[in-house]
Amino acid sequence: MTAEARLREQICLLAKSIFDRGLTGGSTGNISARTEDGGLLISPTGSSFGRLDPARLSRFDKAGQWIGGDAPTKEMPLHSAFYDTRSTAGAVVHLHSCHSVALSLIPDANEDDFLPPLTPYGIMKLGRVKLLPFFLPGDPAMAAAVRGLAGKRSAVMLANHGPVVAGKDVEAACNAIEELEDTARLAMMTRGLNPRGLTDAQVQSLVTKFDVEWDV
Repeated sequence: MTAEARLREQICLLAKSIFDRGLTGGSTGNISARTEDGGLLISPTGSSFGRLDPARLSRFDKAGQWIGGDAPTKEMPLHSAFYDTRSTAGAVVHLHSCHSVALSLIPDANEDDFLPPLTPYGIMKLGRVKLLPFFLPGDPAMAAAVRGLAGKRSAVMLANHGPVVAGKDVEAACNAIEELEDTARLAMMTRGLNPRGLTDAQVQSLVTKFDVEWDV
């Protein structure tokens, strides 16, 4: 099996795992990953994470031209914005996960630091998460907003829509976006209960020890 064939299988396996556990439903969400030749594989438009076909993933060459597979998701510009601004990005995942969307609806949500510091892994895997305003799905302004961050955030939350996370590879990106959803769920579960989060000193220790992108 070639490296690309293995990557195609891995994308579909991880996407189905996400779908089976209810982290995105129907035909929502999209996932992409860099190929060895600098190209890109991305889920097709209107496809379900639960039923992706490795052979039908959209294929782009390193120049960004669509060269095979089904027509790509309309959120392709959003994925490209991460790849173009973050040299370390090897994969991008976008979900419509319930608890993260719910947290984005709260009026006092922090735009510059969307996730409260409740657990170490939310900080270690994501750094600071930027809350972006609402855009119509597929709106080029969404990609422009990501480009405006100049690669300083690996994760953003699209208000009333869903999270988007870039990682070094597709497994890392999936793990990170699941951590985002778990932290958002904790935040919603404990909202109004005055939860005991991590202190500033504890957060700084994590940032220092694990070389987290934080002061951006």
